Amino acid sequence: MTHTSIGPDGGEPDDATVTAVGRLSEALEMVERARGHLYSFHQLIGRADFAVEDAAELLTEAGHPGIADELLADIMGRNVLPGRWTYQVVEGFDDTYYEPFRRFERRVRNELVGGRRHPHEARLKERRRTHGRPGHEATPDE
Repeated sequence: MTHTSIGPDGGEPDDATVTAVGRLSEALEMVERARGHLYSFHQLIGRADFAVEDAAELLTEAGHPGIADELLADIMGRNVLPGRWTYQVVEGFDDTYYEPFRRFERRVRNELVGGRRHPHEARLKERRRTHGRPGHEATPDE
């Protein structure tokens, strides 16, 4: 099934519009990647916190209970930012930046290119592929 882009006037959107929408979508893809790194940060800090607890137990067993107690009191469960654990950082990012960005990008796509995702890439593919050649089909159904 071939999808066609529809502009606000019911026709094909012009190249400048497709390029602009494509650039906005590219920006959202970068934000998606950054969000993934933020979730990695969240998970790594969580694992590190449990490793700190393990280290404290090992320090106690090795005869260093004072250092172990200090480690547990000062580092385990500590905020990564003032008043925030990583889950709060992730939630704040999602609510303050990520979700509004996603909504705006979707609105722009809906208004300017008929909701089509990756219209720039679709046009690029059509220009660069060899029609009728195996491995160059326009869609999986072709």
